[in-house]
Amino acid sequence: MSFLETALATPTNHRAMHWLVHLGAVGLFGVSLLDACPFPLPIPGTTDLLLLILIARKGNPWLLVALAAGGAVAGAFTTWSAGKKGGEEALRRYVPERYYDRITGWVKRYGATAVALAAINPPPIPLMPFLAASGALGVTRGRFLTAFTLARTARYTVVAWLGVVYGRQMVRWWNHYLARYSGAIGWATFALFLAAFAWGFWKWRTTAAQRTAQHAHS
Repeated sequence: MSFLETALATPTNHRAMHWLVHLGAVGLFGVSLLDACPFPLPIPGTTDLLLLILIARKGNPWLLVALAAGGAVAGAFTTWSAGKKGGEEALRRYVPERYYDRITGWVKRYGATAVALAAINPPPIPLMPFLAASGALGVTRGRFLTAFTLARTARYTVVAWLGVVYGRQMVRWWNHYLARYSGAIGWATFALFLAAFAWGFWKWRTTAAQRTAQHAHS
């Protein structure tokens, strides 16, 4: 039995990652979306790890990179929109106090370039604060989406190449590093899926109520 089969079959340490791998491309899209949303996954690099594992298991690199990038763009656009709508309040909510001046300064000075650098660099470079700051500080939607899409696609392309060439060795290292956190990753992912669904339902109900009220007053 190969290392990947042994690791993913272990009932305790690797149960969460086994579940994510079982979801395949759908799981990758969901994890990459959550990784860039306003409430990101607690363990950075989860999308990269899942992408490596799926490619090491003979997944289609082009399809997986496209899905990972697509999910990340969807999540990032949500965070940018939250920053744009929330303004200063969103900045204070999403940008840590100790990094506030530095991150807002970079975004004010470099705009979409700062977003691209945050998107292409691996952890511990924070992503979500840059996304929220770009929306709050006036980076246009077109420039934001272009910069983020290109940067994230480039990053996942490099990860995919590593998966094709060094897949099993890379997974062994990442798996050893993240094994203790696999349970937290699985439960956090499940909780965030539920939270995203609840938020979407609440947003739909709120919008419908506002439209009904407007029609009643008109």
